[in-house]
Amino acid sequence: QVQLVESGGGLVQPGGSLRLSCAASGNIFSINAMGWYRQAPGKERELVAQITSGVSTYYSDSVKGRFTISRENAWNTVYLQMQMNSLKPEDTAVYYCSADGAYGTRYWGKGTLVTVSS
Repeated sequence: QVQLVESGGGLVQPGGSLRLSCAASGNIFSINAMGWYRQAPGKERELVAQITSGVSTYYSDSVKGRFTISRENAWNTVYLQMQMNSLKPEDTAVYYCSADGAYGTRYWGKGTLVTVSS
């Protein structure tokens, strides 16, 4: 089992920045790729950015050049972060941290709300 806890959401004006963090604990040695998904009201959940255990990265076209994903291994925790710059109102959503574990299991955090509004 892997537990994921997100933090860092909030209200920000258009053009502003936020940094999301996710702490992964439990069976962290089983974790392969980690990512950030988001779900806006009335829309399906979508992949925003992903990073593999080999630190290869993927970004959706809508955030490329504005968001940066990174991960860091600590003592018994893996930290996943995403720096979000030049935020737009359309970035407003609940952001979820994900971790891919053994046997194709995907773990999810509970989500953190990001609101971009003036």
